[in-house]
Amino acid sequence: MDLRYWLAALGMRIPDVPDLDAILVASGLVLGALVLGWLAGRQGSRRIAFWLQRAGADGERFSDKAIEAVLRYAVMALLVLLAASAAPPSPIASFLVALALGAVTGLLIVRVMGLLRGGRMLAAIVATIGAVAASAGLLGGMAPLLASLDALGFTVGRHRLSLLSTINAVITIAVLYGLVRVANNALGHIIGRASALDLSQRVLMQKLAGIGVVLLAVMIGVDLLGIDLTALTVFSGAAGLAVGFGLQKTFGNLIAGLILLMDRSIKPGDVIVVGETFGAVGKIGIRAVSVLTRDGKEHLIPNEQLMTEPVENWSYSSRNVRIHIPVGIGYSSDLALAQRLMIEAATAAARVLPQPAPSVWLKGFGDNSVDHDILLWIADPELGVGNVRSDVLNRVWKLFAEHGIEIPFPQRDIHVRSWQIEAPRNPAEQAIPGRD
Repeated sequence: MDLRYWLAALGMRIPDVPDLDAILVASGLVLGALVLGWLAGRQGSRRIAFWLQRAGADGERFSDKAIEAVLRYAVMALLVLLAASAAPPSPIASFLVALALGAVTGLLIVRVMGLLRGGRMLAAIVATIGAVAASAGLLGGMAPLLASLDALGFTVGRHRLSLLSTINAVITIAVLYGLVRVANNALGHIIGRASALDLSQRVLMQKLAGIGVVLLAVMIGVDLLGIDLTALTVFSGAAGLAVGFGLQKTFGNLIAGLILLMDRSIKPGDVIVVGETFGAVGKIGIRAVSVLTRDGKEHLIPNEQLMTEPVENWSYSSRNVRIHIPVGIGYSSDLALAQRLMIEAATAAARVLPQPAPSVWLKGFGDNSVDHDILLWIADPELGVGNVRSDVLNRVWKLFAEHGIEIPFPQRDIHVRSWQIEAPRNPAEQAIPGRD
């Protein structure tokens, strides 16, 4: 007895639909594959995410939810593919299974491209192509579809441009782009965890590895797409000459950045002064160095400028920096007491190092004050020096006020001299000509 008989016994009249049994069996297999895939993704995502994060993957990108979605659709696609071989032979049933396989494959590609951060537009294009290819392959092979795509095109000279070659180029570029991103992330994590290299050497190795991966991907892409480089010899020479003149500064900055990383004169985290810019180096890029100032402004200084202009590196060989704070006291004040109070104020500041200990120098006898210089050391110049100077001067002001130490200011005495005013001559006499 078939399924129609049992449904009719229950009072459900099924119209005469060809291959109904095969359609119901295929639908059940597809539904079971989707349910099992959903359960597999939910159960195994945490363990896979833990392994990836332990290997150095980005925890925010490779989260439990992201891994769950990828694993879910991957298991669904595999089970639907197995269901296609187990489903009864029927055109409509095969079409339903192929449709399910295409949809699951497209969703899987979208999730994978999301992990690779390939962009929504690129993910949509690749997912559509993958879904169509999976469905067509299940319905009877890719040969008819490929022949139809290759027929849509035109010939330019000795080269033919078809829809098939365009799709092939898009897929090849998208796959290579994703592989480059994965390889760069993996190499970046591996090199970043190399304790034998310092920070500057790790940055240099990461940039060289990234350049090497991109060049390798370009050579593989040229070979896969069948591009004849000999035909581009004249054009590449002209383009290289134009690029040489137009991008001279860009290549100069690139080479300067590599030299800076090789000689380790400037490293990420260093505190530098270039012209009027003072701040900590955040990143050494291909074109410029990012310097974050204490005002929260990020200055992008070209690499070539750091090679040709004087640069003050406050943390090149040591992070200890000495600060000078000038202080003047009155001539009537006790010098020994004032100097002791200055050292006490400098020692009490939070960021001042105890060793080398703060000291006070007598600089000279000025017009209005006895000039001193407080010398102190700090080990964190990236946090600024103005706040340390302000803290010490506030403490000096308070201690001087408590002990009667005078802080002088310029004073001037003005003397007004008196003079005798001559009486004016008689106007009448001035009016007579010839009279003296």
